[in-house]
Amino acid sequence: MIQSIRNFDEAAEKILTLMNRILPINTLFIAKNDKQFNTIEKVINMGEKLVKEGETLPFNDTFCKLSVDYGNEILVINDLNTNELTKGMNVTNQLGGGTFIGIPINYSTGENYGTICGLDTRHFDFMEEHLDLFSTMASLLSYVLDLDRVNREVESLSAPIVSLTEGVAVLPLIGNITTKRAEAIILAALQNSERLSLKYLITDLSGIIRVDEEVIHHLMNMVNMLKLIGVTPILTGLQPKHAQKMVKSIHVLGEITIKSSLEAALSYIGFWLVAKQ
Repeated sequence: MIQSIRNFDEAAEKILTLMNRILPINTLFIAKNDKQFNTIEKVINMGEKLVKEGETLPFNDTFCKLSVDYGNEILVINDLNTNELTKGMNVTNQLGGGTFIGIPINYSTGENYGTICGLDTRHFDFMEEHLDLFSTMASLLSYVLDLDRVNREVESLSAPIVSLTEGVAVLPLIGNITTKRAEAIILAALQNSERLSLKYLITDLSGIIRVDEEVIHHLMNMVNMLKLIGVTPILTGLQPKHAQKMVKSIHVLGEITIKSSLEAALSYIGFWLVAKQ
């Protein structure tokens, strides 16, 4: 079950489902914090709804804060009403007492993401295998966090926008354009167009391996969105085999400015590449 995870959100959901089958505690949840607020990302309540997904509380007023402060070890509080850390907390009064277990989820850099926790209004005896389960799942989630971060960095590099001169930039596209990558490319194009106050964005397609209906759809979305924010999109490097597919598609090439090369695109804008004497 865990083998098919693709990102942190999916991993969190599957991990809680697996833990719920092994650990008969009322509530299992994963929370994220920004040092100011604690937000419940994923939750499973077997009976009472002690925690709600999307619920946000001040970080300092939560059991998760105690877990983070405790370090990388598992924090187990068998009786919330008598424990010195929790007996005076508002959340303890609201619950009426009970049991808590939690361990931080950290990036490999040591930076904290949040916690994975268990909660019950009744006393619960944790066995050694339960503690091992929390430790193992926290480690797995930490690993997935790092993979997600690397993937985001790769995606940002997959849309490198190069500023040529004031108001003009080039976006060279290389390799395969998946839906996820297309979304990252469009976002980067829009954000950088605003940041650089672009008038023209030249998108070079010569490095694209495959052009199909899906790729054309994403290109047209980007072209239309750029037009909406006042940027003139220009496509260059369109290979003959790709041009045939675009012509056969439902899209009209006449609506897009297409030039054979970067030099031709710059000439169209009013710039010339001049060799040094």
